[in-house]
Amino acid sequence: MPTPSSVATRLPPWLAHALRAQRGPVPWNAVLRGALAALPLLVSVLAERPTAGVPAALGAMLAGINDRPGSRRASVARLGFPALAGSAGLLIGTMIAAAVGSGRSLVVLPLLFGLLGLVAGALSSTGPVASACGTQLLVAVVIGAGMPLPEPGPLRALLFMAGAGWLLLLRLVLPSPGGPGGEPYRLDGEREAVAAVYDAVARLLRASGGPHALARRAALSAALDQAQDALAGPRLRRYASSSAERRLHARYAAAFPLAEAATALAWAGNPLPARVAEGPRRLAAAVRSGGTCGPLSAPARTDAGLRALDDALLRAAADFDRPTGAWPGIRRRRSYSSVLGRAWSAAGREYGLRVAVCCATSTVVAQWLHHEHWYWLPATTVFLVKPDLGPLASRVVCRAVGTVVGAAVFGLVVMLVPGPSALVATVALCGAFLPVATRHFAVQTAAVTVLVLALVLLGGEPPASWGRVVESLLACGTVLLVGHLPLPGRRGHSVRAALDAAVRAAHRYLGHVLNAPEDHAGRGALRRDAYRSLAAARTAIDLSAAELPPVARQSAGSEGVAGAVERLIDTTTACAVELAHPAAELPRSHAGLLAAHLSELERAWAVPAR
Repeated sequence: MPTPSSVATRLPPWLAHALRAQRGPVPWNAVLRGALAALPLLVSVLAERPTAGVPAALGAMLAGINDRPGSRRASVARLGFPALAGSAGLLIGTMIAAAVGSGRSLVVLPLLFGLLGLVAGALSSTGPVASACGTQLLVAVVIGAGMPLPEPGPLRALLFMAGAGWLLLLRLVLPSPGGPGGEPYRLDGEREAVAAVYDAVARLLRASGGPHALARRAALSAALDQAQDALAGPRLRRYASSSAERRLHARYAAAFPLAEAATALAWAGNPLPARVAEGPRRLAAAVRSGGTCGPLSAPARTDAGLRALDDALLRAAADFDRPTGAWPGIRRRRSYSSVLGRAWSAAGREYGLRVAVCCATSTVVAQWLHHEHWYWLPATTVFLVKPDLGPLASRVVCRAVGTVVGAAVFGLVVMLVPGPSALVATVALCGAFLPVATRHFAVQTAAVTVLVLALVLLGGEPPASWGRVVESLLACGTVLLVGHLPLPGRRGHSVRAALDAAVRAAHRYLGHVLNAPEDHAGRGALRRDAYRSLAAARTAIDLSAAELPPVARQSAGSEGVAGAVERLIDTTTACAVELAHPAAELPRSHAGLLAAHLSELERAWAVPAR
């Protein structure tokens, strides 16, 4: 009998992507936060002001979608900035509605929403937090302009912010289950992220010389990215303020040389003794417990890679055994790269234009139909046009299926247990389910559909399950059509931009290794940038490859460029390890491989550039 994975491999890529879901343990702390997020709505219903609880519940729902695993400090930006954008959008939307009036507007509203979509879409292309901000801004503008709530615009914005702020407060205050008691629970996300880096180093060492070495190296790069993001959130002061925090930063920094040595050893392709991975595993356990690592088994210093690994273990052991209070302050590195420049790049303009056309087109159709819930159509298109949610055809299929299932479930709930209390309970259950539902877009759509339909009834509007299905199907058709229109400019700008960034980062890293091999700190930062840019490029390539064929073929040849970049970065890392000692010279074999990889990259880059 064929397995689900074998069946998925025979399906078209866009359909196979729609059947895939993320896996992992249930985030029970996020489930609890999602259920408690309905408390402002419950308070408003008990106070006989259910309409006041609707903006708060919307803010909590959108914050719940952004409430992903990670550190508390990172959640401040991940939840807080989009909430501010959504609050501003709700206020702008009510102001637009007051200026335009309650009649049909086939020109003014589509024009305004299109302009906002152009700006928000371009900014959304600059990063995940910016994408969430742009989406919440547009959705809130549309809801503010169309949802008939009795509360004035400023009050709606405050209530929206209060709902999102309540969920953020829960994220910052509630401890995670199972955390160690000896360390402050506010650092549990950061501590787990740093420990995962050492675990990834151990797995890469064990995989050296085997078929899974390349995948383990990519997993190590992802773990370093996640730890970097976990430690990069806001602080009250410029320097880390607690001994536990400074210690955690130092332990993260100690993982860099280990990651470099492990990458070089995996690049060499020689199997390593199992005992080599014991040291990083003990370091991971020490990070989780907050204690010292004790004695570490040292590898034989028979080549440059093993010498680098031994040196890195010795330095890490000294750092881990440093007494409490002796940790130096960690200065936060700030990035002042031009967000506006990235937003107005070719990729930003392409995405912004498609968001604008989707918003304007759906608003024209909604205004022409002229029904009570016209705002659902443009609000749905804003979610659907987001590339973060997967390939276009895949997310359209998931949206259609999820909406139908969610509307059917809500109709059954209302028929069996009517009344405001049942609606509040439904909102709480959907909020609790959202952290799990976000692993698949169809399941997330079903949960959001039930939640939105419950809020519509609490807001005083008539039941609209069937209307919700029709609006979603219209939005699916609109986004599918606009997503494949031959708009001005070439397609695939996002893939080419990501590859271009990866190529530039690889060249910067190589130049630094050859010209300043003694600058270990600078080399580590450039290596992180190179691998992170490569990961972003591979994500963009995978997303494009799972689109429908007319779109997927626009990025043909990109995988060859990414493979060439990866081989160049891995070889550069091996060269860095060889040049780690002042008197060392680059072996001829390494120099030859560098030249070969540079030529390979130049040939591969010429293919998609045509």
